[in-house]
Amino acid sequence: MAICMAKTIKEERLRWVLPIIDGTIKLVNVAKVCPYGKRSLERWAAVYKISGEVGLEPLSTEPKRYRIETEIRIKERVIEIRKDTKKCALKIHWQLEKEGINLHERTVGKILKKENLVRKYRVKKIKYKYIRAERKAGELIEIDVKFVPGKIAGKRYFQYTAIDTASRWRHMEVYGEQSGWSSRLFLKEVMIRFPHKIQAVKTDNGAIFTNRYTGTYKRLDLMPKGIHSFDQFCNENNLVHYLIDPGKPAQNGTVERSHREDQEKFYEQNIFKDFKDLKRKLKRWNMYYNDLEHCGLKGKSPNEFLREIN
Repeated sequence: MAICMAKTIKEERLRWVLPIIDGTIKLVNVAKVCPYGKRSLERWAAVYKISGEVGLEPLSTEPKRYRIETEIRIKERVIEIRKDTKKCALKIHWQLEKEGINLHERTVGKILKKENLVRKYRVKKIKYKYIRAERKAGELIEIDVKFVPGKIAGKRYFQYTAIDTASRWRHMEVYGEQSGWSSRLFLKEVMIRFPHKIQAVKTDNGAIFTNRYTGTYKRLDLMPKGIHSFDQFCNENNLVHYLIDPGKPAQNGTVERSHREDQEKFYEQNIFKDFKDLKRKLKRWNMYYNDLEHCGLKGKSPNEFLREIN
């Protein structure tokens, strides 16, 4: 026996409504097997009694009133900013405000979506209810190391990154090796450049930051024989050194997120001739980052946030 499937939305709705109108089946019983809700069936039946089959045609989802069309020059400016900086809709909205253009972030998002300038994949958002702990500038600095992609002049380099979790201010340096000595030098440089007193730092469990998980220095009681040079430097400067749990990089999420920004918006967009060229471009990128609006700072840049504290 062949089953005729509905080809249009109107035919599908009519298939469920007709038995109810004819009195063959009660609406309550139809709702038990119908994939649509009881309220939808009641609405379709009421519309059918008034307008017949025409009333079951799906209505347009376009707004009832015509919207004020965004000017072409503003649309072109939005597209230009997106292609040049890859900023999100909210950051583009903030930049346009500084340029004297008042355009809502949702309108910016619609323009980007229409021009296929958004990410192709969709991620289901899970909403968590939590209380955000407000930190003071310098209360906690996250530090991590990133491999500079590829080799430059035949040599491998490593990017050290420190970011303040309160202001999102950060500093970056490039070294030819990743070691405990390089970590000490980098932290010393951060302490000089950061305008506030640093109270604590947080790192992963790499051998350049701690010897807690290094087999050579480990005893049966899991305590290292001697203090690591990085911990020694922290003790000398009254800094608390926090370690994340092994295999939990999300606990160092602020600096990990900034590394993704570096990869997408710096390393994939630049070619480096030599080590000096890398340091020069990285310094320029770091200055740009510290003057960039951040969603976590409600549209302020890290430098603006720190200036308001002073």
